[in-house]
Amino acid sequence: MSRYTGPKGRINRRLGTLVYESGGASRAMEKRGTQPPGMHTRAKRPSNYGKALYEKQKIKHYYGMGERQLRRFFDKAGRMKGNTGENLLILCESRLDNVLRRVGLAHTRPQARQGIAHGHFRVNNVKVDKPSYMLRPGDVITVRPRANIVATYRNIVGTGVEGQGIEWAKLDPETLTVNVVGVPGPSDISLPVDGNVVVEFLSR
Repeated sequence: MSRYTGPKGRINRRLGTLVYESGGASRAMEKRGTQPPGMHTRAKRPSNYGKALYEKQKIKHYYGMGERQLRRFFDKAGRMKGNTGENLLILCESRLDNVLRRVGLAHTRPQARQGIAHGHFRVNNVKVDKPSYMLRPGDVITVRPRANIVATYRNIVGTGVEGQGIEWAKLDPETLTVNVVGVPGPSDISLPVDGNVVVEFLSR
């Protein structure tokens, strides 16, 4: 799932929300709306199972997760106090790739994942190449001090990233440093999805 290379606009329309933010995928949805792709004379109402499957697919595509990884997050969320659905999404929000997108160091989550996989970022002065790395309060993210890499991320920050900015992780645009000062809460979840429906689906 993290390496999905198919038509992203099609996925956006099928799931009825902007899970892929790239320009082409976004324009396709604006042009064609949320009508599912394919030849239709009348849209079919999905079953309860179908709705739950769509909600799960939203999480997988939006955060770039495979089935096994999603289930690991689900198991961890179930061991935490509070609502399991909210906990699952809060764990997803705490991923390194998601935080880089939310603070404005990447235009999209796939772009953030690519940068992480190429070794562009360090957490607490240690290179991290796993996009799913879980951030905690006190963590400090820095860009690898190499001229061309620094220039790339200065350009991204300079051009601006739509929808950027979160209270629990702060970007210093001068040093390209991100300080994680807290943990995300239910109001910080950026994906419109019913986490409780997903929990019921994964509990079967």
